[in-house]
Amino acid sequence: MNTHAIELTTRDGERLRFECASDRNLLEAAADAHIVLPAQCGQGNCGTCYADVTHGNFTLGKHNPAALPDGADEGGTLLCCTFPNSDLRISLPFDHDRILIGKIQVRNAEITAVDAVGGNTIRLELRLSPDEDGGSVAEFEPGRFMELEVPGQAIKRAYSLSNTANWEGRLEFLIRLQPGGLFSTWLREQAAVGQALIVHGPKGAFGLYESGLRPRWFVAGGTGLAPMLSMLRRMAEFQEPHPARLYFGANQAEDLFCQTELKALQAELPQLQVIFCVWKPDDSWPGFCGTPVDALAQDLEDATVLPDIYLCGPPALIDAAEAAARAKGVPDKQVLSERFLPA
Repeated sequence: MNTHAIELTTRDGERLRFECASDRNLLEAAADAHIVLPAQCGQGNCGTCYADVTHGNFTLGKHNPAALPDGADEGGTLLCCTFPNSDLRISLPFDHDRILIGKIQVRNAEITAVDAVGGNTIRLELRLSPDEDGGSVAEFEPGRFMELEVPGQAIKRAYSLSNTANWEGRLEFLIRLQPGGLFSTWLREQAAVGQALIVHGPKGAFGLYESGLRPRWFVAGGTGLAPMLSMLRRMAEFQEPHPARLYFGANQAEDLFCQTELKALQAELPQLQVIFCVWKPDDSWPGFCGTPVDALAQDLEDATVLPDIYLCGPPALIDAAEAAARAKGVPDKQVLSERFLPA
């Protein structure tokens, strides 16, 4: 079996190298070399491990075409289903600090809350069990996700964190219950306070980008709100002065959740504007009528300073928002995104 040299270059110019056999995907081979790249589903469905091959030949295995962004060039690929046919040079769309060098943490946790919050969405709170040093610290950067595993069952799914790092070991997730979904069915029918889960992570590359005091605009669809809450809560904790806007959208007004939490966040972060968007409102809806992308495009028309834009939601929302930002002249490096597909 042929083995090929793989060279990765991060957005900030750092380089990493490892070997990969032609029957091995790049994500697995990197992990074998203790290079843990941002990824989520591992099956070509979510697009988290998107990258650009700038030199060499490869085979892109089975994947969901929606996981690739609109307009991806010929070298655009998903590392979890990319198999090298030659040596490869690859450009990564994130900085070196988004890569974990070493092994992914695996810890035990206990459910401390499982509550319906509206919009067929569950708020799941966990508390990490003490580690080998006796501590329960939950250490992660805002925007990251964890994989949750039901002990003794072949059920493991990735979900973004909605809280911030803490000494108490608390992890909070917003999870939309998917019809027929394995983890969703378990949450709906079996999950209860006191039950155990196994937590893998943190993982991912999504997060706040340091760019001076440029405005930060956040666009979320459904449970794409979770990483936005984490980032905004970190801004509140650190009292960061950046002008901030959150565009949060749903199909119906009753599907908008966490409104109390967002009002509390505005009290802590006074410069935060929250724009609730409803795509199919009834006559009583007093807010913005349309999608978060519609509201974003409208506000970009009047922007005196082009903001950094953070996007999280299904591929259609991400692609539309990226197109709207590009049309208004926002540089690609100022648009950061994490797309997801239901599982």
